[in-house]
Amino acid sequence: MRKQLTKPGQLLRITTWLCAGTLLGLAACSSPSGSASAPAQLEGPTNSLHSPGGKLTLRFGLGADGVPAYQLFFGNKPVVQPSRLGLVLQNQPGLDKGFTVARVDSSQHDDTWSPVWGEVKSVRNRYKELAVTLTQAAKDDQKERQLVVRFRLYDDGVGFRYEFPAQPGLTYFTVQDEVTEFNLPANHKAFWIPGDYDSNEYTYTTSRLSEVDTAPIEVIQQKAEPHTVQTPLMLKSDDGLYINIHEAALVNYPAMMLNVDTKGFGLRSQLVPDATGTGAKAYLQAPEHTPWRTIIVSNKAPEVLASKLILNLNEPTQLTNTAWIKPQKFVGVWWEMHVNKASWNYADTSNIKLAGTDWTKLKPNGRHGANTANVKRYIDFAAKHGLQSVLVEGWNVGWEDWAGNWKEEVFDFVTPYPDFNVTELQQYAQSKGVKLIMHHETSSSVTNYERRQDEALRFMKDHGYDAVKTGYVGRIIPRGEHHDGQWMVNHYNRTADHMARQQIMVDMHESVRPTGLHRTYPNWLASEAARGNEFNAWSSGNPPEHETILPFTRLIGGPMDYTPGIFQIQLESWNPERNKGKQVHTTLAKQLALYVTMYSPLQMAADLPEAYEKHPDAFQFIKDVPVDWDDTRILLAEPGEFITTARKAKGKDEWYVGSITDENARPQTVKLDFLTPGQPYEATIYADGSGASWDKNPQAYQIRKQPVTSTSTLQLQLAPGGGAAVSIKPVGK
Repeated sequence: MRKQLTKPGQLLRITTWLCAGTLLGLAACSSPSGSASAPAQLEGPTNSLHSPGGKLTLRFGLGADGVPAYQLFFGNKPVVQPSRLGLVLQNQPGLDKGFTVARVDSSQHDDTWSPVWGEVKSVRNRYKELAVTLTQAAKDDQKERQLVVRFRLYDDGVGFRYEFPAQPGLTYFTVQDEVTEFNLPANHKAFWIPGDYDSNEYTYTTSRLSEVDTAPIEVIQQKAEPHTVQTPLMLKSDDGLYINIHEAALVNYPAMMLNVDTKGFGLRSQLVPDATGTGAKAYLQAPEHTPWRTIIVSNKAPEVLASKLILNLNEPTQLTNTAWIKPQKFVGVWWEMHVNKASWNYADTSNIKLAGTDWTKLKPNGRHGANTANVKRYIDFAAKHGLQSVLVEGWNVGWEDWAGNWKEEVFDFVTPYPDFNVTELQQYAQSKGVKLIMHHETSSSVTNYERRQDEALRFMKDHGYDAVKTGYVGRIIPRGEHHDGQWMVNHYNRTADHMARQQIMVDMHESVRPTGLHRTYPNWLASEAARGNEFNAWSSGNPPEHETILPFTRLIGGPMDYTPGIFQIQLESWNPERNKGKQVHTTLAKQLALYVTMYSPLQMAADLPEAYEKHPDAFQFIKDVPVDWDDTRILLAEPGEFITTARKAKGKDEWYVGSITDENARPQTVKLDFLTPGQPYEATIYADGSGASWDKNPQAYQIRKQPVTSTSTLQLQLAPGGGAAVSIKPVGK
């Protein structure tokens, strides 16, 4: 049921504060009643807005020279000190100063909506809104211009954006920079990765803001300045505030990164540039608006993970039929390539021609994973264990000659290798009640993919595929564009929209990090856009703390295809020569817990079938754990240290708990007061075994059962780099 407090645009009373001092001064501000308030630093009248439950206070005003600025408080604690707003334009005066306030509108909103899939059955969208219309007077040959700054203030944070009304003085324009600032009051602890225009696949550094320096970190693609970091940026203050800075509804605009002032602790937006080399960031035409800039804040870490602020700031889906969108678990021909047991390519690279290749005459390398017999093996495994689908990578011609070559024409997305029988596999999968997931590696030749996308989707529909994993490995073609720039952002969104119209679900890899657009495009089930589990197979790997940071950073914007479930943790057994010393930095029990702590409606049982067949008792948890939920409770959490999460299965009185830790062993006490009172349950606990640790004894686990009720408490002992997974099912129903 939807419930709205007021009609959109209905005016509320706005408190006006009269403050002395300059924009960056430390003047005191008095309320109309004359009582002293928290320090304020804005000149002239300042509009103040309180969140619905009174937890947060937002202030907006103009500083010297008509510069717009804002402040944010959590109770009496400053979250953001006076911070500038505005944009710099190319070849015309900027929208960053010289303003007067023409109009102030305020409203409030409260409704509840149901996501197509998600962590909870329903989402409350409750906020107060402040929309300030700013005017720049006409000057010389420049006509009068208007800019609207719109704030939505929730009890757990704020979103704000710039809006450009249709007007004679502003039609077509190019954004050179944003001057959006987030000036912090102190030298907070930060969890960050370098600002890279093309990759998010870094491990996180934990440091003070004053210590941010990306220069020593090895470049993956193209890094920005040495003090530029990605969003979502997670921060913790010494006085106990947890702050997350990101953005929502990234549409027709480049991704925002943050430049860190390591001396003053200020953050300033850094937009990803385009390919022209002129410094242009976004090409816009009024009426238009930017994405929302978001600040989530709480004095409790679990509340950051529970926030739905970013999701609420996105537009509802326009799809009238969503029954075809199916959250699912899958296996796939994938991990065996990462552990050097098989290859994506069919032929030896020395045996191909660069043009006019007759693929039927190529000499097979004998290691090609995506062959008909092997795919049938995965289909059989999925059918036997109730997994919905099978991903197949390396099925189509072109894998021999593209990596690193920045080639325009590589894949056509419709021609299989000679040993991959599309029709036979379609019929076999259908007979087993299993779906196949298509794979489209674009090799970052995006123009080629867009030319061929319609044909590729027709091919999918003709052969029974209704889900696709896309990939964008390498440097983008057209050359010079970036993965996170406006051009590519528009491509990802067009692709999600186009596939929605064809009733195809999509999982995007090497894409821009999510900003809640899965509300608008619920067929966009997941993205990668971070350092996933596969890095453990062919690099220094992911440290045990990695999975305790990702939910506070990358997953704030949306689900990740992290590919958990690795049971054969020490990888030498797959290929002793190539995998010497390589392992996943985890315990087996932690891999189970990730299905709960790292939310995604698309979860892979990423290991090979033979790895699961060695541990059928542990694999039972992967078979049981849902991917769609009615309720989620973040029970315990501290970024970089531990997370314990409980989730209630969709439409069932079953709960699942995941608990993970960093490299430190630690106990976790879990109260089960979320269970139905008076109902008996049985808890099956998949825990680290005696002597388990991620580095020395990763596969030691134990399984025990015990009766529980809503008054029970579980005592979990997590090994170094370990975890625990718990299924709780009702008894007597």
